[in-house]
Amino acid sequence: MAEPLIGLRGITKRFGEGPAAFQALKGIDLDVAAGDFVAIMGASGSGKSTTMNILGCLDVPTSGSYLFRGVPVEGLNRDQRSLLRRRYLGFVFQGFNLLARTTALENVELPLLYRGESRRVRRGQALAALDKVGLVDWSHHNPSELSGGQQQRVAIARALVTEPDVLLADEPTGNLDSERSLEIMELLARLNVQAGLTVLLVTHEQDMAAYARKIVHFKDGLVESVETRSRSAG
Repeated sequence: MAEPLIGLRGITKRFGEGPAAFQALKGIDLDVAAGDFVAIMGASGSGKSTTMNILGCLDVPTSGSYLFRGVPVEGLNRDQRSLLRRRYLGFVFQGFNLLARTTALENVELPLLYRGESRRVRRGQALAALDKVGLVDWSHHNPSELSGGQQQRVAIARALVTEPDVLLADEPTGNLDSERSLEIMELLARLNVQAGLTVLLVTHEQDMAAYARKIVHFKDGLVESVETRSRSAG
């Protein structure tokens, strides 16, 4: 069998020391194949957000191993983890986190600006990313001129502009109405199927999780169950 893109082995995470310590993760094992679409579900405090932070190289485990393309991430230093995050991971959050007085195009360009890319390269790749989410015609509008669904599409384009291997989406429909939520999930499913993008989704909503091929249920810092589903291309 091919080596998984992501492998978690016995991941634990403890916050604090002594009697006040809190064990957020108690030994997580999880494999994610390249091109997979995985939804992570669970009640508040179940460990799903802590796991997402570790997967996104925003935090490190207390013990256990996180393998990305076979490389033990916990053995990397801060700069190396930052490089992995910038090169291979894209992030979408519940809050759109767009700069208010900056156009959609300029918001999407930001990750490339941090990389030091030229203006010409930034502009071309940002327009291509906006095209993927159907917003090229809105590229010169500020966030205040866009609907919530359009703002989240801009945020997705910003995550895609660096051509990541994995998109980490933390409650991406949490601030949207039902119709806009379905539009965003259809977009993520299409990117997964057509572009082969690996998607990791944290959600409380079963309707949103239904777009995934695999649903991982967390409970009390452990993986309670893994449900594998079949779904047609969107």
